[in-house]
Amino acid sequence: MGLSRRTFSILAGTTALGFTLGGSIGTSPNASASRSVPTGPAPAPPAADGRGHTVGFDRYSLLVDGRRLVLWSGEMHPFRLPSPSLWRDVLQKMRAHGYNAVSVYVSWNYHSAAPGRYDFTGVRDLDLFLRTAAETGLYVILRPGPYINAEIDGGGFPGWLTATEGHARTSDPAYLKYADEWLSQVNAIAARHLFTRGTGSVLLYQIENEYDAYVTEPAGRDYMSHLYKKVRADGIDVPLFHNDKGRNGHWTPGSFDTGGEKGHWLYGFDSYPEPAQVPPDWGRFGAGGARGGATASPKTPGFMPEFGGGWFDPWGGVEFQGKGYAESRRTRDAAYERRFYLTNLANGITLHNVYMTFGGTSWGWLPAPVVYTSYDYGAAFDEGRNATAKLAPMHQIGHLLGRQPDFAKLKRAAAVKPADDRITAYHLTNPDTGAHVYVLRNDSTERVTTSLPDTDFDVPVSVPARDARLLTTDMALGQRKLRFSTVQPLFCLTAGRQDIAVFAGPYGEIAQVVLDCPEEPEATRLDAEGAWVYDRGLLRVTAPLGVGGLTRVRVEGGGHERPLLLFFADDATSLRLWPYDTPSGSVLVYGPALVRDVTLRGDTVHLTGDTIGETGLEVWGPRGAARVTWNGGSVRTRLSCTESLLAERPLPGVRPVPLPSLAGGWRRRAENPEAEPDFDDSRWTAAERKTSYSITPVPEGQPVLFADDYGFHYGDVWYRGHFTAAAEDLESVSLAYSTGTQGLLMAWLDGEPLGTHRMPVPDNDTARKGSWAATATFAVPKKPRDKDADAHAHAHAHVPAPTPARVLSVLVRRMQHDQDGTALDTHKVARGLTAVTFKGASPEVRWRVQGEAMPDPVRGPQNNGGLYGEREGWHLPGFGDGDWKTAELPRAGRRQGVTWYRRDFRLAVDPGTDASIGLTLDDDPARAYRVQIFLNGWNLGQYINDVGPQHTFVLPNGILRTRGANTLALAVLSDGTTPSGPGEVRLTLLGAAAGGVPVEPVASPGR
Repeated sequence: MGLSRRTFSILAGTTALGFTLGGSIGTSPNASASRSVPTGPAPAPPAADGRGHTVGFDRYSLLVDGRRLVLWSGEMHPFRLPSPSLWRDVLQKMRAHGYNAVSVYVSWNYHSAAPGRYDFTGVRDLDLFLRTAAETGLYVILRPGPYINAEIDGGGFPGWLTATEGHARTSDPAYLKYADEWLSQVNAIAARHLFTRGTGSVLLYQIENEYDAYVTEPAGRDYMSHLYKKVRADGIDVPLFHNDKGRNGHWTPGSFDTGGEKGHWLYGFDSYPEPAQVPPDWGRFGAGGARGGATASPKTPGFMPEFGGGWFDPWGGVEFQGKGYAESRRTRDAAYERRFYLTNLANGITLHNVYMTFGGTSWGWLPAPVVYTSYDYGAAFDEGRNATAKLAPMHQIGHLLGRQPDFAKLKRAAAVKPADDRITAYHLTNPDTGAHVYVLRNDSTERVTTSLPDTDFDVPVSVPARDARLLTTDMALGQRKLRFSTVQPLFCLTAGRQDIAVFAGPYGEIAQVVLDCPEEPEATRLDAEGAWVYDRGLLRVTAPLGVGGLTRVRVEGGGHERPLLLFFADDATSLRLWPYDTPSGSVLVYGPALVRDVTLRGDTVHLTGDTIGETGLEVWGPRGAARVTWNGGSVRTRLSCTESLLAERPLPGVRPVPLPSLAGGWRRRAENPEAEPDFDDSRWTAAERKTSYSITPVPEGQPVLFADDYGFHYGDVWYRGHFTAAAEDLESVSLAYSTGTQGLLMAWLDGEPLGTHRMPVPDNDTARKGSWAATATFAVPKKPRDKDADAHAHAHAHVPAPTPARVLSVLVRRMQHDQDGTALDTHKVARGLTAVTFKGASPEVRWRVQGEAMPDPVRGPQNNGGLYGEREGWHLPGFGDGDWKTAELPRAGRRQGVTWYRRDFRLAVDPGTDASIGLTLDDDPARAYRVQIFLNGWNLGQYINDVGPQHTFVLPNGILRTRGANTLALAVLSDGTTPSGPGEVRLTLLGAAAGGVPVEPVASPGR
């Protein structure tokens, strides 16, 4: 990334060829193994079925129980959704939209507050997440690091690791001791969920993350070898892999010692192309460069552990010019996805993971300095768990790959040159099934219609501007064969006594599907828009897409027993079609906004799912299916002419969701007593250390002031320096500090504000080196003469007046640790004060430091910083704020320091409604202040009014009591130079659906 691990420009890449995985988890290597692999349907969705399974691969694809599997995966991070009930919601939505796998980072810092202390309970319950994934029918790609990056604090390293010896991400034994401790914890859980053992769905396991340091040096090779052997020793027997930072050929099979184990290592590489780029070829089927491609890993399948499903946004909205993630979703839209993802498929990528598919929230002090709270990412599911228009290509490609075996083994076929050279064409074929696949890509800014000479296409094909299209010929559609189509096949399934084939494309296009029919069939128009003609063994069916919803044509006879239903859908309509496999046969549902689950019991099809607006419901199922329920309620149906069960009445939509106003009812209290000269800091930690493991040098002659060295790793940290100096001698004080971008420092001398200094935003090159450091210099005002000292001088003219004691108080807002993407220990760059110097005097200073209190046992170590109100529990529900002052919003105080605002509110959302609700803050951007947002004690984000771009913060259901009382607390930090708010504070409905999943309250202990 521009400021971390990913890159703004695409790097050279590799795809693979391959052999079968050997040993206990696969079949023995065999050069001809790919020819003996069955060409039938993909393996059934994974489950904890108690039966052992094999996982292998050859150069084309994964082999699961001997069958080819194209992995179509989406990334989500449980730590970015702190409500375990909602994990099921997102996973069900992913599976319904065509994903067959979920990729997850496991973040070390999220689970460990101190060496030897690990928490996998509550919102950190990895075991629960893995169980839920298996119950949902998704494979899991597990990625526990030890380093993960992920735009998270320290790249996932725990704060306490900054104060330990050892060079991280190398074979340094001091570091490996801690890394092994972490992996032992994770692997003990992962081993209980391995697909190979039939106890879960963990299919692949990643070691480290985008590790491009020390590739040719022993420190790097030994490190990777150690991690490999450690993971295997912990019982992880699925294929292992690493994600190369680009198509560099780093860490290919054989590049490090695996203890004699062969054939168990996959090569993968990441890519984050810019929307304006021409999608690159990776070298297997296209014209890739000398690095990567087949020359990098010729015996493993094409694997992209991360491919851009959006992009992260820095503070200030710099990447998207202040427009935030809406702009990311606009520039990396559905057309971007089709253009790049289909190019990847055409280049032999059969393991494809989209980063991110659900981005979520970097709540509390989880985010790395480069990003703000929202990690929406412009992903296919937004931060409020809502489906976006970007899902159409994922839905269409995912269901196609999952149901058509032709795509798991593709070879380059004879080149095709379109008549219009603005179209790039890829021609691939499956040698086992005889199907041909064409990817047509249009990189121009105009729609292009062209012919395809020397192919079965005898009509022009159109590709929209900066978009792509996947077309097939000679592909089986149930009992029949497709000669060609001008739009993409979505899927084909058999429901009862008929085959159903669905084709999808842009709204308004005229689609043409041509079937091989040696005998003239009987075609029936089921909707007014469909048309057909039979001529010399070909049935040509045409239909407009999206006009009136779904267009249907039935084809019967022609030498085949089963009828074929042809469905034509535009992109929006395709997102209302839900194929689902059950032990009794396939089911297809049309109508609702989401179908979560389908179960057949007796003659009844039980459906669960969501509706937004009022919608029809139509169900095609196995023979004998005669009844339908929806979310537990019986649905009255009739049998249609297509043998579907058609609801006689529409399903209801979601009811309105009323939200209370937050304008009144606030209570206010100012804090930072730490700035007062008589504040008792005797129980604070004395800053007396002389050495540090930080890579920041300790100034000569000064004590270590780095907050991490004293056990304070997250959020704000206070310093109080006690010294004596003559008032007339002291001219200024210079405070060197380090915070990460957007950090700041505030200082007081003897209780009087000296001022605030904000960390300059560094350029990209400086940021990569972790150089978020600055020096704040404040003039020291002359202290008024002390009357007692004057009286002493008159009474004892021969005795010098005592030098007054002084107190320098400093608050540092840290923005967390650098990510160490280059393995230079930059996560150990100091945070907090680093040096203090005076002009006009050289006093000896006795420093004390105070940060966060003991970690919240439920909310975890990143929930709280060191503000006075946090240490005293002002953010917690049930805190006694009855003596606080009342306040109305908007408010415009002017004060250097922290002021807290609290109020309660109640919600009464209907039990059958899944409402996603956010908190929105708005104010004059000229006002310089920032807010920590606490809901029921959970720190859900940081708002910076004069920086932005984020104004709305998601309040996850479970933490948010949608039927009950909630406590909202805002800690407002202001520099005193401008009026500070909060201004307008309101609840915002981000989305709502009738349905959802049952949500258990997340534990939110109070005072």
